[in-house]
Parts: sequence; C-alpha cells; structure tokens
Amino acid sequence: MSLFLTVINIAVSSQVKIRLFANQSPESAVFSVTNGNYKICAFNRDSIVVAKGESVFISRFDGILLIKTRDSSGFISDSILFSSQTGNDSFSLRVNGSTPVKQYYSGDLRCFPDLGTLVLINTCDVEKYIAGVVKAEGGSGKNIEYFKSQAVITRTYMYRYLDKHKSDGYNLCDNTHCQAFNGTSSDSILNKAALETKGLVILDHDSLLIISAFHSNCGGETASSEDVWLSSQTYLRKVVDPYCINSKNAIWQKKFSVNEWMEFIRKSGYSGLTDDKPVFSFSQNSRMSDYQVGTFKIPLTTIRADKNLRSTFFSVVTEGDSVILRGRGYGHGVGLCQEGAMVMASKGFNYMEIIDFYYSGVMISDIKNAVNLP
Repeated sequence: MSLFLTVINIAVSSQVKIRLFANQSPESAVFSVTNGNYKICAFNRDSIVVAKGESVFISRFDGILLIKTRDSSGFISDSILFSSQTGNDSFSLRVNGSTPVKQYYSGDLRCFPDLGTLVLINTCDVEKYIAGVVKAEGGSGKNIEYFKSQAVITRTYMYRYLDKHKSDGYNLCDNTHCQAFNGTSSDSILNKAALETKGLVILDHDSLLIISAFHSNCGGETASSEDVWLSSQTYLRKVVDPYCINSKNAIWQKKFSVNEWMEFIRKSGYSGLTDDKPVFSFSQNSRMSDYQVGTFKIPLTTIRADKNLRSTFFSVVTEGDSVILRGRGYGHGVGLCQEGAMVMASKGFNYMEIIDFYYSGVMISDIKNAVNLP
C-alpha cells in the first residue's frame, strides 16, 4: 500500500551549530587551518586572515579571551569568530586541559569564555556533521548500506532534537548527551552514504520524526520501548533478529558469589528464603522487563545499571558458590541493532529494508515532510 505525504514547505537549515568538547572544561585551544583560509572577526578590531598551515592560540584570561597569532603580539576580546572564506575550509582544534585532544572540523568556529571554561561552537554543514556522527557512533569499514541506515537514523535524531540546546546558543553538543561527534570523516564510503541519503529521515504514521534509537547488539531479539524506558512507541516493538546472533557482542557472562548476589537482592527488597540457591535461578528465553523470584520483582534495567551489565537480556543460574549471569546482546536493546544491520547489509539488504526491519510501520521521507520540526 502506498502512503502519500502532504508536503509542508518548511525552510530546513543546511547548517547546524555543535558545541565541541562539551564534556570537558578546556582552558585554552590551538586553532590550525588545514585547508583554505579563515578570517578572525573580533569586536571593534580589524579582521585577520589566517591561511593554511597557520595557527592561532586562544586562552581564557581574566574572564575574557587572549588571542595570539604567529604574526601578532596578541590581543584580547570578549569573543571571536573564525569565519570560513572559501566554502571548503577546514581546521584542526587542539584543546588543552586535563586531557589534551586534537580533532578535525570544517565550517566556522565561535569561541567565548563562560563559567570557567572555553566555549567552542562549530557551525558546519549538516551532511558533514551527519557523516562525523556516523564515524563516531557506527565505526568504519562497513558496507555502504549499513552506513546509509546509520546516516538516516542520525539525521532523524538531529532534526528531532535540533532545539535541545537552543537556550545555550547552539543546537546540539558533541557527546552522548546528544550524539557523539569527534569531527569530520575522511572515510569516502561513509561520506558517500551521508550524501546519497541527504535530507532523508524516518517518520511514523503521523509524519512525526521518530525516536531513532539504536544499540550495539540485541542478542537475537530487540526490546519494546516500554520495557526499557516506560514510554510506549508504536514503531519501537520487539523484533526477533537472526542476523546478530553470531556477532562479537552477542554473548556475555558475569559471575558473582552467592553471598554477593544474596546481599544485592536483599537490598533490593527481597525478604524470602536465601538458603536454597536454586531459588535465584531465572530464565529469559525471550526479553522480559523484570527479574522475578517468587513474588519478588526487580526491573532488569535496575540490575543492569547497579551491576554494570552489558544488557538486560540475561538468565541466572547457580553453580557451586557462584551465581552466573549468562547474557545476550550489548546495549538497551531498543530500535536498530547495529551488528544485525551490518550483517543484513553484507547479505544484500539495502538501507530502507534494514530500517523497515527494525522500526515498525515507519516511512523514510524528506525532512521537509516532517510535521514536528523544531
């Protein structure tokens, strides 16, 4: 059955503002031009052109910025903008702090001090951002159809949460609070995947941008959203997945002493017998939401968080003085299974078929057709 969408004429921005090194508190940074040239713009001061191979040192200084170029004695400013001049400009950024890091970006960079840190905001092309996120979240060297599925998922998330940091003066941050973004991608296949799916997102039956959840490995069965996050979404349903079961993250095991496990479930509210070890046995052949012993229940998500487990998809057995958790999968289990999607792509499935397999009743459409744009 064909489903036609009403086109909504919405101007969709081709650029996105990302706060870089958001989970750090950089004290200074070195900006270096890797391609093209940049113009340094600062209030009440003539602009300075920085060419390829040249660097600029930026540091917090008494509540403002100290800027030093190779050919200047330095100056101070409340904020500065590195403005791209050719449209194909790129730069590296090395931040100095407790953990020095150097990464590569494209587009513009705005810098200003705030609350004891150096704030760095990159304005870049949407599709270059998408490719960068796929590089960080999805890895490299995979089939292009897998990369395409990740690109569509990433773009869907970006547009759904585009106003997440609106009050802070940017769209998204570069860590897992939003989406991991460690700079631009140099992988030609990955970049091609982003461009060949340009503007495409996943919509539900009401043309709303979906919650495009994904995880590493589902262990052979994905989870319904309400079993993990309480809220039910029609497109995030349990799916039996035969594709990931032989992948590296499909199986895991963790061992505890009987006393340690007893102590844990007592603290969690269990008040029954503890001298009969088999009473703690628990079988989970299909995903469940709770670990249950008699009438005692505890959410599997609680056990996963407290015991730092790879997933909630595990069974419990006792052997001697040990309680063994035999688990399947890696991650929350909701939405697309990355390792399953990789296998599907290698078997000839295209990105639309992969997305349709993991998300129920959705459609892939141009972002201009979404009705819940920020």
